[in-house]
Amino acid sequence: MSPRIAPARACAYTVVRRVFERGAYADLALRAAARDLDARDRALATRIAYGTVQRRGTLDPLIEALAGRSVHQLDAPLLAALRIGCYELLYLKGAPDHAVVADAVELAKVARRGHGLVNAVLRRATREGPAFIAGLREGTPEEAAVKHSHPEWLARLWWELLGAEEARALLAFDNEPGEVALRVNTLRAQPAEVAERLPAAAVRHDPRIPEALVLDGPLDLHASPEWSAGAVLAQSRGAMLPALALEPRPGERVLDVCAAPGGKTTHLAALMEGRGEVVAIERNPRRAAELRRTVQRAGAERCVRVVEGDATRVQGSPFGGEAPFDRVLVDPPCTGLGTLQARADLRWRVGPRDPERLASVQRAILAAAAQAVRPGGVLVYSTCTISPSENERQIDAFIESNPDFALDDLGSRLPDRVGIGRPWGRCVLTLPHRDRTAGFFLARLTRA
Repeated sequence: MSPRIAPARACAYTVVRRVFERGAYADLALRAAARDLDARDRALATRIAYGTVQRRGTLDPLIEALAGRSVHQLDAPLLAALRIGCYELLYLKGAPDHAVVADAVELAKVARRGHGLVNAVLRRATREGPAFIAGLREGTPEEAAVKHSHPEWLARLWWELLGAEEARALLAFDNEPGEVALRVNTLRAQPAEVAERLPAAAVRHDPRIPEALVLDGPLDLHASPEWSAGAVLAQSRGAMLPALALEPRPGERVLDVCAAPGGKTTHLAALMEGRGEVVAIERNPRRAAELRRTVQRAGAERCVRVVEGDATRVQGSPFGGEAPFDRVLVDPPCTGLGTLQARADLRWRVGPRDPERLASVQRAILAAAAQAVRPGGVLVYSTCTISPSENERQIDAFIESNPDFALDDLGSRLPDRVGIGRPWGRCVLTLPHRDRTAGFFLARLTRA
């Protein structure tokens, strides 16, 4: 790359190309590409790369209008340069236009030809782009999908589920920075003392979740001594709700299926004050190893036992004749549609068939895990998605086929904690635009 190109733009260009040309995950691609950048350039590269990936659904129609051809007709290096250039010109607006255009043209020169097109299109974008963006409508799901850069199928799904007004608000909010939240690990420290030591500009306590700290601004968590000491974990407030809904007590036996990377597992251990047993199941050996490291860092190894196994094969007497569990947390693989703020590329990875495909997996895991609940015991089902087939329809079908389970009223049972979300019948659903946290669905059931 030319030394004239700003390091942050060069990094973002590399990330965008790896995501859209090789199918790389944006966070992993950024971690590799930004390894040698200083903190300031890394932050800028993150904003450009993630923003470009998120806004692809709006940037591509703009590029087509200005270039007079389909984006599919453009060579990949040129398209990447156009995408990051248009994003920075129209959404970031932090650098002089001429600097953005000049760097994009230099980046495009890795292609054998076409960098002149990049120059022409971006110069038009500086003049005509704002009017194009301002003229986008959102009266239909299809229009809103372009304006807010989401797949059409997802805009239609949320339109039907939430209504037009809420769907539009959610689509728009998905492009805003997500909350920066930490869970204080009470096995290691207390929230007040951690808040005093954090180098953040501002720290806000959420009275509904005492162990939650919401930061005003980014934090390099892995460089923080609080992280290395196991005092904090990066976790949205939405992700803290499943353990709180389960209400584990000291001395109980708790089963956590699909447990990696361990945020909820260690939360359960902290709520149990490190007393009792949490059996954490993870099928993938690599993720199980990550789970063990999280448990050890959190100081929860005395009460957490990690088991590598298939969560669809948990039976009535799991793990060699052990007694059933007092409480079971089922947090199965899902489409993750409640986490689009934090995962820049996820909206383009999930397809319209994925909710139903994953629902069948979830159904098998839920049915198996339910057999491990003792009579009088509690099961919590949670997902980080906003998808009826994975959420309320899943619970409706489970109750119909398992009459020995009854649905608790979460909204009234834990109003101080789970009141962060709107009760959905007797279940709870958090919505990012309304609750300012990740979208989570929770259902709590008791076995007769």
